[in-house]
Amino acid sequence: MSKKEKIVVKSKKKVGISQYVLTFFLMLYTLFCALPIILVFVSAFTDEKTLATNGFSYFPEKWSMTGFNSVLRYGEQLIVSYGVTIGITIGGTLIGLLFMSMFAYSLSRKDFRLRKFLSIFAMIPMLFSGGQLASYVIFTSNYHMKDSIWLLILPLSVTTMNIIILRTYVQTSVPEELMDSAKIDGAGEYRTFFQITLPLMKPALAAVGFMLATSYWNDWQNALLYITSDSKKPLQLLLINIQKSIETLLNSRNIPSAALAAMQGSIPQYSATMATVVTVIGPIMIAYPFFQKYFAKGLTMGSVKG
Repeated sequence: MSKKEKIVVKSKKKVGISQYVLTFFLMLYTLFCALPIILVFVSAFTDEKTLATNGFSYFPEKWSMTGFNSVLRYGEQLIVSYGVTIGITIGGTLIGLLFMSMFAYSLSRKDFRLRKFLSIFAMIPMLFSGGQLASYVIFTSNYHMKDSIWLLILPLSVTTMNIIILRTYVQTSVPEELMDSAKIDGAGEYRTFFQITLPLMKPALAAVGFMLATSYWNDWQNALLYITSDSKKPLQLLLINIQKSIETLLNSRNIPSAALAAMQGSIPQYSATMATVVTVIGPIMIAYPFFQKYFAKGLTMGSVKG
């Protein structure tokens, strides 16, 4: 065996060892990240008395569906809240992607006269905010949108960071020659955007869309401030109300201490908390693998060039 062949063999062995070491540490890191999620799922199916006695454990002594039963007993309202949350998530994500992609396309056009003005206009909300009180007064007093489903959609639909991601993707991944050729063929800006630019933005739209959908799915503050009707109550607000009702029952001063002590193990305080977490994060965990490749591709391709 020649010297060159020996060097190649040694380099392959070194690369192979380094890959194994890297894979080991990545698997170890993944395990540490997955342990809290596994504990949440296990605790959701653990008996409340076992949690009160032994604490949280990956191998509980007794399993129970009491925590989930306390959540599922809301029945019809839970289905309505799920429907509201799904509708808000889908509708808000589509509206947000449409507005932000059009905004990003406008900012990416170097011949657009209002480009600098709109760039500064988009950056101002990222640096300054009028506060929650000012927003509440404007939405309820000036716009008269109290208890409106649009207040769960519009405030989160457009964010500056997502516009920057989409604009960078258009500038770096969509050839200007395509848009120029479309203009030569007589296509207007709207036709150029919808027929040429928008189809090429699918990876970035998938990445931004997943982040936007996650924000809509996890939002509860706007619902707490503006929504009063049960028919418009999203899932997160319902689960918060469930938790508050359990805490109110356990902290009630009208219940005798002896009866309250007897109820400590029967009311699923901790298991119900974990069941609510599973109810919220379950659909997102199911949807994430389908968007993962677009999520990584959209963010990396949009940041290749400065």
